[in-house]
Amino acid sequence: MTIFDWLIVALFLGTLMAIGYAFSRRNKDVEDYFVAGRSMPGWIVAIAATGTTISAGTFVGSPELGFNTDLTYVLNLLGAIVGGMLVAALIMPKLYKANTITIYGFIGDRFGEKSKRVNSAMFLLGQLFTSGSRLFIAAIAISVIVFGNIKFDFMVYSIIILGLVSTIYTMMGGIKGLLYIDTFQTLLLVGTGVVALIMIYCTLDMPLAEIWATITDGGLTKIPGANAGGLTADGAIAGWQEGSKVKMFDFSLNWASPYTVLGGMIGVAFFKVCQYTTDHEFVQRQLACRDVKQASMSLVWSQLISLPIVLVFLMIGVLLFAKYKTEFLAGGELSQFFTDARDIFPQYIKNHIPTGVRGLMITGLLAAALSSFNSAINAMASSFVTDLYLPIRAEHGKEVKGDADQLSSSRKMVFLMGMLLTGFAIVTAVMQEASGLNLVDFATGVMCFAYAGMIGVFLTAIFTKNRGNYATVVAAIVVGAAIIIPLMFQKQLFGTQYIAWTWWAPIGGIISTTICMLGKTKR
Repeated sequence: MTIFDWLIVALFLGTLMAIGYAFSRRNKDVEDYFVAGRSMPGWIVAIAATGTTISAGTFVGSPELGFNTDLTYVLNLLGAIVGGMLVAALIMPKLYKANTITIYGFIGDRFGEKSKRVNSAMFLLGQLFTSGSRLFIAAIAISVIVFGNIKFDFMVYSIIILGLVSTIYTMMGGIKGLLYIDTFQTLLLVGTGVVALIMIYCTLDMPLAEIWATITDGGLTKIPGANAGGLTADGAIAGWQEGSKVKMFDFSLNWASPYTVLGGMIGVAFFKVCQYTTDHEFVQRQLACRDVKQASMSLVWSQLISLPIVLVFLMIGVLLFAKYKTEFLAGGELSQFFTDARDIFPQYIKNHIPTGVRGLMITGLLAAALSSFNSAINAMASSFVTDLYLPIRAEHGKEVKGDADQLSSSRKMVFLMGMLLTGFAIVTAVMQEASGLNLVDFATGVMCFAYAGMIGVFLTAIFTKNRGNYATVVAAIVVGAAIIIPLMFQKQLFGTQYIAWTWWAPIGGIISTTICMLGKTKR
């Protein structure tokens, strides 16, 4: 990192702070601060929601997937579009028209105040792990670029730096400022990804036909869990097997693989229904739209826009595979990329991207990291303040009155949530290592912990009139979460992976929905 690179990064961070400060004086009340007074145009929300959807898992994790495996992950993106369309048509109108600051207010209207609080608390707990994992993934790249490796101490420093920066500007601007910041960050992320892809392609120094042959002739694909730290007796890379890098469709019935046609089109579609029904981090953006039509369209477009962006970062991993495979077969030394592909793209940025462009790449990484982390901070704060803190204080005769006092409380809670998420990011770093999952699978799989139970509550509330009550709401959430824990640690408990993360939400969701519907609503 040169001074010029650092200046580019400083300019980027200064811009975020300036936008946050500019919007800090435009928030008149809690509704302004958390849902932008429902005044935002759909196109801004769509682009900002794209940034929340792709996160640092795309910038760091997708190159890892492209390098280690193939393009079957694209099926998950198609499943996400299907899930987004289902939510936009069947669920989003009801959540939007409930006219509550958080989606858990909808649950309160249906099942009562205590049920609202239970769902809000479960969301907060799930977000600690979900968004903590995203911050941890971003810290991998920051640790490589700034400190040179991904030792645990350096990872902790990187997590703290990212957490503090994001918390400060999120606290200032509220959701309206975040939507403009996230739009800027998403466009920056796309630009840096395209630039990186072009630069890697140019460094290959071989015709397109030869590149194609290199990645399709049975290229080396890592065996999950294998040790790829050296060479076998015949000179091959230990722990790697043959397989085309451009394979996109897997029609097998392998329930342990997350990237089959069934897993992508059914499992991921259900996962996205869970995400855009129960997770206020994602739905909050749609609630800020001017009307329900724009809210639904912004949701669908955010999924459509995500597909080509993720494909760019998958192809970065594929081209890096072609580059290092060619160098290795030509007699080059086996690099650390073959033992831990988690940092393959950050290592390339650090060692091969020229000054200036390297600074631009780091801003792209920061944009990916902060766009998802800041949305989580704001969503958690809005849920905590409006669903728990203000109502509970009012019940105990300590009501926070006046818009200024409520805004002040909201900003304090944003800071608190930011610090909690930063701390849990360190916990998730340990969890990912223990789970044995790659970065993308871990980041998405951990979301199911909260989704599996909450989706049962929401589906019951939305599609039935007299089913469900407080007791079955609590039972559905507890059972849903309990189902996910052993699924997350299958390798440690059972010695192998039997069921991929794409099926965790459907399994937990069907069971929790059944449990929630066992109760009868009291009128």
